[in-house]
Amino acid sequence: MDIPSESDRALRDEIVERARTAGLRLVRFLYCDNDGLIRGKATGMSSLARRLETGIGLTVAMQAFSLLDQLAPVEGMGPVGEIRLVPDLKTFVVAPYSVVTGVVLVDMTTLEGAPYPADGRGFLRRMVGRARDADMEIVAAFEPEWSLARSEAGSYVPLDESNCFSTSGMVAAAGVIDELVAALEAQGMAVEQYYPELGWGQQELSIGRAPALRAADNHLLYRETVRDVAARHGLVASFAPKPWPDQAGNGCHLHWSGWNRDLTVNRFHEAGGPYGLSEAARQFIAGVLDHLPALVALTCASVNSYRRLQPQTWASAYRTWGFDNREAALRVPSPLRGLEAESTNVELKASDSSANPYLALGGVIAAGLDGIERGLDLPRPVAVDPASLSEKEREELGAVRLPTSLGEAIDNLERDAVLLDALGDRLAASYLAVKRSNIAAFAAHDEAFEFAQHFSKF
Repeated sequence: MDIPSESDRALRDEIVERARTAGLRLVRFLYCDNDGLIRGKATGMSSLARRLETGIGLTVAMQAFSLLDQLAPVEGMGPVGEIRLVPDLKTFVVAPYSVVTGVVLVDMTTLEGAPYPADGRGFLRRMVGRARDADMEIVAAFEPEWSLARSEAGSYVPLDESNCFSTSGMVAAAGVIDELVAALEAQGMAVEQYYPELGWGQQELSIGRAPALRAADNHLLYRETVRDVAARHGLVASFAPKPWPDQAGNGCHLHWSGWNRDLTVNRFHEAGGPYGLSEAARQFIAGVLDHLPALVALTCASVNSYRRLQPQTWASAYRTWGFDNREAALRVPSPLRGLEAESTNVELKASDSSANPYLALGGVIAAGLDGIERGLDLPRPVAVDPASLSEKEREELGAVRLPTSLGEAIDNLERDAVLLDALGDRLAASYLAVKRSNIAAFAAHDEAFEFAQHFSKF
């Protein structure tokens, strides 16, 4: 392991002092597994200083654990062997929703201190590095939807039956939302918008953009904060892609743009370019479109995801792009007037919170950079709902139907050499095995089991 620098020692000392001043009793070391679950271990105050330096041990098996805590068969990921959860000191926060708990996000390392090849956060770091080699800094934001419910007699009952954007929905959720906004902003996540969404009990609250790794970190902290704040109000918050069969699904739209290294110039914007997009942006979008049938295995990562990914549900069931087209898989939002250069970005709608955000964003970067490297041409935008077109018209546009099941998406991922190469052998093998385990396990149960498990897990 590398010898700690003076700045690392100073930051560790600062964290320990902050924790003591805040009266913390535990600090959670959190990571996101291959199935999109937030897991971790916690250290007590007596060993905090040591654990901040050495990390906490974790069995190698954990990256082969599934949503149902079944161990998928992956060579070298069984009962023998250990890695370390090493904290990224810059991510430490005092959890505003708990008076005695702190949180820090971790990197997985080998016992020798090298990056662990099956670590999703490490994968995103590598893809950020690739983008920098191409003179591009990726800035992103995750835009999640989630549902508030009460647990009654073994079932989850929506908090309300309010209409989309209705003030009655705001009133019903006001206690949770008020506390949530304060808790997010206390952790450095600026709230941009909030509204009740289409589904009963469904909420959408977005936070500001950040450089790619920080954006994915923010999504983990966001999910933790929402869940904990809701629990303090006696409610359950679920990010499940399809929480109830008869209600709207919960997406997690992924926005991103490419900037110069000091984040002063948005390289995706070109005032005189086709569609107002630079050549690099057009090639990047084309790359994501090209890989999208496989990429959704990373961005729509659960069995439950494909109940949401249906035509004419504003969830983007076809491989298309367009301006402000909410039935296109990739949407280019209309920029803000007077802030065109700053606000130009791309939104992936075929994405939800069952995804590991590091894998989802890293996969998008890998696909987009491949588009730039190959100089791909961006097809013409689609200005209508693709489902309203004939099959021949969709074929001419390349608007193929996205996978209708996780199994189909995983099959596509296994055939996508670019994404597999980006993931690396160890991460790809463990990810595919975990997803195959889920597919088999849920096939053995009824729909009620699937809905209940995804609701409670996400």
